Amino acid sequence: MKSKTTILIGFIGLKFLLQCFLLSSEYDLQRDEYLHLDQANHLAWGYLSVPPLTSWISYIIQLLGNSIFWVKFFPALFGALTIYAVWKAIEELGGNLFALILGATCVLFSALLRLNMLYQPNSFDVLSWTVLYFILLKYIKTDNAKWLYIGATVFAIGFLNKYNIVFLLIGLLPSILLTEHRKIFLKPNLYFAILLGLVLIIPNLVWQYNNNFPVFHHLKELAQTQLVNVNRLDFLKNQLLFFVGSLIVIFSSFYAFHFYKPFQKYRLFFFSIIFTLIAFLYFKAKDYYAIGIYPIYIAFGSVFLADALNDGWKKFLQPIAIGIPLLLFIPIYNVAFPNKSPEYIIQHSDNYKKLGMLRWEDGKDHSLPQDFADMLGWQELAQKVDSIYLSLPNKSYTLILCDNYGQAGAINYYTKQKLNAVSFNADYIDWFDLTKKYENLIRVKEAEEVSVELQETSPFFLNSTLADSITNQNAREFGTGIFVFTGAKIDIRKRIKGEIDEKKTYRQHHNE
Repeated sequence: MKSKTTILIGFIGLKFLLQCFLLSSEYDLQRDEYLHLDQANHLAWGYLSVPPLTSWISYIIQLLGNSIFWVKFFPALFGALTIYAVWKAIEELGGNLFALILGATCVLFSALLRLNMLYQPNSFDVLSWTVLYFILLKYIKTDNAKWLYIGATVFAIGFLNKYNIVFLLIGLLPSILLTEHRKIFLKPNLYFAILLGLVLIIPNLVWQYNNNFPVFHHLKELAQTQLVNVNRLDFLKNQLLFFVGSLIVIFSSFYAFHFYKPFQKYRLFFFSIIFTLIAFLYFKAKDYYAIGIYPIYIAFGSVFLADALNDGWKKFLQPIAIGIPLLLFIPIYNVAFPNKSPEYIIQHSDNYKKLGMLRWEDGKDHSLPQDFADMLGWQELAQKVDSIYLSLPNKSYTLILCDNYGQAGAINYYTKQKLNAVSFNADYIDWFDLTKKYENLIRVKEAEEVSVELQETSPFFLNSTLADSITNQNAREFGTGIFVFTGAKIDIRKRIKGEIDEKKTYRQHHNE
């Protein structure tokens, strides 16, 4: 086996190993992960929250046993493949062994370790961006039309994973027009490749059309509830943190596009990052949406620095260049990952606050980072709902209705009774079973709504009680109530159907 291959395998093995050590066993899965896993039970060409690719991966995870190991394996795999894509890009650019090691080190010890910790579309999104940029590099180098078709296919797969990849095109198109590569628009193969990409994404577009384009409602809701709190200056500052150990390498690539002769034909990459970041800033995107931009620039920068540090005394700077990402990762390791107990984080909150990690999507600071708080209390909720369900008369005629998708997904993932918890939130609004006449209702209610639930719902049942609640004070779901209503006086399916129709009508009108 070649030494380069051995080293690459070592990096990939280290990637998987690190991902195992970055998550303490005190934490559950994160709320989004439960939703994505539950999509495997409702396969479709689209969802209110994400395109369909994640549900297909979730189905594979389910076939493999649906264990935590496989849930965490796939985002780690996508991170490892991102390292591999950068490695291959460096080889295509003629990089030596030092360039390969430098590039792999920069990608390994970066924000990807945190991103690849969670089972969300983001890990595959970064992989898609990196592979698509690599394909562009190959096309520029070879002028072979097959790379246009491969690129269209990769874009379509990335689109079916997360619509965020559209920003890559937004940044790329004006960049092509500014360089000699604009001649590509005169080539018929480009348009045949675009047609191929459209064919691959059409099923999802048809689903969006048939469902009144819920993606637009989702984007509007996101803008009103989360993106409104995005500070553009913070967005730019956080870009420096994602690959803080690789800044010298990334900025070296910008220099190389202008002054390093072998890279001048790739100058469109310089314009592309500018236009893409401008687009993200204009739409007030979340900072991590842009992470996929950077791995390819690490490839360019690594090759340039390998050439620049290849003779004389400069060779002594090579281990320093490799050591910087590792050394800067050490303090990040202590704060950026849920590898410390909630109690430890609360006691050392200043370390987290100064990095902005305690600020949630509501724009306020809390005791734990939002992702960490979203990984607590779920097993407690599922166990309590499970126990309550088993104690009910006619339990098979029980509806479990939750306030949010995290609650419903966690119950469905952890429960041993194969329950079908639902919610009017996110994709669950389409997953109600209205063929069954329900006699009982288990209502999972967010803490701020607990006080009014008995008053609002008990008139429709013979018996009602607040049976339990989430007691983990560090959980975002702390105080969530579990109500039990038995002996339905009415057919509650009609009320549920009315609520569903009202929400869908609102969504449709909101999109118009």
